[in-house]
Amino acid sequence: MHSDRLNVRYRWLFLVLVGLASLHLLLAQAPDSLNPKSPRKAAFWALVFPGAGQLYNGKIAKAIFILGMESLALSAWQRNAWKVNHYDENNTQDFPLSAHRYLEKRNKYAWWSGFIYIYGLLDAVVDAHLQSFDAVMNEELAPPRQAKNQEKSKKP
Repeated sequence: MHSDRLNVRYRWLFLVLVGLASLHLLLAQAPDSLNPKSPRKAAFWALVFPGAGQLYNGKIAKAIFILGMESLALSAWQRNAWKVNHYDENNTQDFPLSAHRYLEKRNKYAWWSGFIYIYGLLDAVVDAHLQSFDAVMNEELAPPRQAKNQEKSKKP
């Protein structure tokens, strides 16, 4: 069991390093207000690695949250999968629940992992589409009376 835990730690270390490399590549690009974010690129990055689509959009807190939730769900899935595969009904210290309960928990965390992954994908695409929303909504609009007066003054 100890060697399985080490293998899991090395896998997670690898995933974290891939995530940090993705973060470096995405943040190395200088932000450009004239070049809007592409929803297609956001979807691509979200498919490559959980949270990478949010990094592409510049939403670092969301990226950390999604990566953390995905990591927790996968960790719980792997822990319960190990208990399903190595279940020993005589060892009540390591296996206080029934085998069927560990199977249910494994499946539940697999579903959660999928939901979090799809949520990250959809959120990245929506954020890319709505990137300029705040700037557009904060624009100063001329009061209606001034606009009418300007139109009248233009006519001879």
